[in-house]
Parts: sequence; C-alpha cells; structure tokens
Amino acid sequence: MSSQHTNDTTAAPAVGADSPFRQEHVLRDESPQFVLPLVVHIEKAEPPARTDALETAARAVLVLLSDERAAGEGEWAEAVRDWQDARIRKVVRRARGAEWRKAGTLPGITVRGDTSEVRVYPPVPLDGWPKELAKLQVSGTDLDDPAPPAPVAAGTVVLWLNPDLEMSAGKAMAQAGHAAQLAWWELTGAERAAWRESGFRLAVRTAARERWAELSGSGLPLVRDAGFTEIAPGSATVIADHPALRARL
Repeated sequence: MSSQHTNDTTAAPAVGADSPFRQEHVLRDESPQFVLPLVVHIEKAEPPARTDALETAARAVLVLLSDERAAGEGEWAEAVRDWQDARIRKVVRRARGAEWRKAGTLPGITVRGDTSEVRVYPPVPLDGWPKELAKLQVSGTDLDDPAPPAPVAAGTVVLWLNPDLEMSAGKAMAQAGHAAQLAWWELTGAERAAWRESGFRLAVRTAARERWAELSGSGLPLVRDAGFTEIAPGSATVIADHPALRARL
C-alpha cells in the first residue's frame, strides 16, 4: 500500500475510516481552510533539544487525533473533520514565560518529552487564530541537539527526515506531525490502540542518503510539502516507517 501526501493532501486509499483518502474526488482546496496550531515552549536559558521537540510534536498530533473529544460527537470533532476535509495544515509557533502560561489557558493538550513541551489545540480557521496564539512568533524555532540522538530500539516507529532538505525546527516539527498522521490513518483500530498504549513511542531521525532512496520507493507513507514556507513545492520531507505498515508491504 502506497501513500504520498502533498502537505497532507493527496490520494491513496487508507485503512482508517477517518482518513480523507477514503473520500474520492474531493476538491480539498475548495473547502474552507483550517490549521492545527502547535506551540512549543522555548525558554532562552533552557531551550529543548531539537530531536526531542520534533518527536514531541509528532506525538502531540497523535494524542489529539486519538482524544475522545476529537471523535464522534466530541467537542472538537467538527473542527477536526473540517480540518481534514481541507489541506491538513499545521503551524508551529513558539512561546516562553507569560506567553506560554497564557497559551496553556486555551483548550488543548500539553505533551511533554524529555526536554520539550508542546501544546496542541483543536483546529482553527486559517485566518481565525485565537489572539493568545496569533501574536506568537513562528520564527525563532531554531534548535540544536546537544548530543547525537540515541540509537533507535528495534520495533520503534521511525519518522525519517529527508537528508537533502534544510528545515527550521518549527517546519520539521510540522512535517513530523504530518508523517505521524499519515501513519495513523493507515493503521487498523487494533494497531492504533497498540500504538496509543505505548505512549505513541516513536523516533525522528535524518535518514542516510542511501536509506532515503530505499525508503522513497518502499510504499511507506511519504509527505510531500505544498511549498507554502521554506522549501520548494512537492519536496519529499518525511517518511513514516511504522512496523505494522512495513509488514503489509
């Protein structure tokens, strides 16, 4: 099963019944546009590690998608459906101090990693951000890893970054979230439950060039960016290597 997604917009059948890939001939660009806001906590004195922030952002997207408020008749369900009926946009902004505390008062979920905190919110209209979030900066999310990321344990979901692309941490966080969402859509209910029970264990790593070439032709979920920011339209950014999906190749 192959799934390629242009900024989370394209077209291959997926297992999950909530996947917009099941809706054929939907003119997604004609739908009202929504965005999933993510806010990363970055204090000047103690910024999070880059890889941990990317992994935490990806997990935050999954936590929201699996939350009961985002499904059925839940209070966020309509917003999530509207968002998935259009382009699946995500925007990462940064906050510190009082800004972070104010951002925490809005409905959402804070997900914590080893060094990072990311708060995810139900989708909002593209031009209708809450004022507490609208004033937060998108730029300034350049982060570093103080040490090389640890080896990935066998059986871990890995979101592989394209080694030939330069992305800010904020852009890469959004792309990792896209890849995690693509994997989620293609999983069965039992596979989703198992991933959730693991705490959405995953790793984000930059692939070696040889590995990227192999993965690109594998049929695993692949994100292609729409080119709104930083990189050229159609750029392949992340591949989601989930063991359950790999087993079906």
